[in-house]
Amino acid sequence: MSVPARAVALLVAVAAVVGLGVFVSLYYIGGASNLPNVRYTASGGQVNVMLQEDPGNDSQTKPDWVTYYVQDPTTKQWLHTTLFTIPANTKVNMTIFGYDGCTALRNNFWSQVQGVTGNTVTVQQFDKNNKALGGAVTTSLVNSWANCNVGHTFAIPSMGLYVPVPSPNAINSLNNLCGTFPCTPTSGGAYAVETFSFMSPAHSGIFRWQCLIPCGGGYIDGNSGPMQTLGYMMGEMDVVTS
Repeated sequence: MSVPARAVALLVAVAAVVGLGVFVSLYYIGGASNLPNVRYTASGGQVNVMLQEDPGNDSQTKPDWVTYYVQDPTTKQWLHTTLFTIPANTKVNMTIFGYDGCTALRNNFWSQVQGVTGNTVTVQQFDKNNKALGGAVTTSLVNSWANCNVGHTFAIPSMGLYVPVPSPNAINSLNNLCGTFPCTPTSGGAYAVETFSFMSPAHSGIFRWQCLIPCGGGYIDGNSGPMQTLGYMMGEMDVVTS
């Protein structure tokens, strides 16, 4: 190949790489600018954050993608976003409603609760009629290889925080999942409720959080689609000092 031909080939290759980078930035990351950022305000040194994960969503473009929703603390509306803001150096009380069915973890090590207060979570199951199935249980392990108990995870890798999010168990979820999104306790779907707490960092910054279970159906190894898209199974926790 001549020198000019090699130069042209190199330029084409560079342009392709740059174009791919721009596409990824705009499609998967740039979309954050269109997402609402839910701001939580502390009271008494604590803040209460509410999330839910659903088997589908109410978007017009990707309604079959699994997703998280965040509850606006003022209106109590569930917003299709994964961006939320909390104050620094504050106790964060998390509540996650798990409406999606179970997906076994590739490595059951991630069944262990890590990086939260006491390294434990409290879990309670509810049937499709919003009836509690037994009492709330506090545990350090939500075993995804036993009775299919885990739907997704909530993880903030930079903080060493990994929490398996329980699903309606195998029997409870069979033909009983919510079909109208965002789900609610009265929408007719089985669900699990999980609560846990952790301290927010003492400094400001944006902390990425995501689901670590490959849940991108229709993508190679399940590690694309909703898993790597802000507003679905990946989000940002914005920690502010004022």
